[in-house]
Amino acid sequence: MTAKLLDGRALAQSLQAQFQGQIAEAVAAGHRPPGLAVIQVGDDPASSVYVSNKRNTCQKVGVTSFAHELPASTTQAELNALIDACNADPSIDGILVQLPLPPQLSAAEVIARIAPHKDVDGFHPENMGRLAIRQPGLRPCTPFGVMKLIETTGVDLYGIEALVVGASNIVGRPMALELLLAGATVTVVHRFSRDLAGHVARADLIIAAAGKPGLIRGEWIKPGAIVLDVGIHRREDGSLCGDIEFAAAAERASWISPVPGGVGPMTIAMLMHNTLQAWQAHLALRV
Repeated sequence: MTAKLLDGRALAQSLQAQFQGQIAEAVAAGHRPPGLAVIQVGDDPASSVYVSNKRNTCQKVGVTSFAHELPASTTQAELNALIDACNADPSIDGILVQLPLPPQLSAAEVIARIAPHKDVDGFHPENMGRLAIRQPGLRPCTPFGVMKLIETTGVDLYGIEALVVGASNIVGRPMALELLLAGATVTVVHRFSRDLAGHVARADLIIAAAGKPGLIRGEWIKPGAIVLDVGIHRREDGSLCGDIEFAAAAERASWISPVPGGVGPMTIAMLMHNTLQAWQAHLALRV
């Protein structure tokens, strides 16, 4: 068996074209375009690449991007003041603070400071709580993107055995909540879990978000399983890989997401989705 590829790039491009059309139609009717504040503290190279990709996507779909590049020495009070200003700015619908932050800054305090209706990353405790009680608002982008990719398989998730590898607040925990919302039977494994291979072997659906390259061996995959790899790592030779042994897993899975080109593009697409959702709610648009 050779798995079919879950092409995140193609799906993201299709969604972004839809968003572009919605924005263009609203602007032509006299509405302002969506506004997204993108805040980066310091000059971490990986963060700079991610921020650049997000700004480029904003430009493509018609979202106005407000760039705030702060020095690594920025204090908590200074960052809080900027967030407060963005919360109060009626031209800004969404606020994104690129993580990780320098060590003197509290990510938890920053996330909680953003107004929930402008929290386009979906990390605010209110938005996470809404997902937990099955009343989702703005949803964490990567798990939301994974769900959109799974939809393209046409597989009904009701009752299937789903395994989430990793329990971070950014991916693992909200991923489990998304799967519960979709009716799956969900297991979450983490660094303290025993018998990872056994858990993988029983799963009909596997989402790997552990942050360890090649952690999940292809031979563990249940034949016919759906496999999505959130991990992305750079090897010594410069190539990229995920948390799953891709080639071996692809011989057993029915569907698999590549690294790169799988989940990554969907994360940015869902950021645009959330920005449009926040904008539509802000202006009470029906587009």
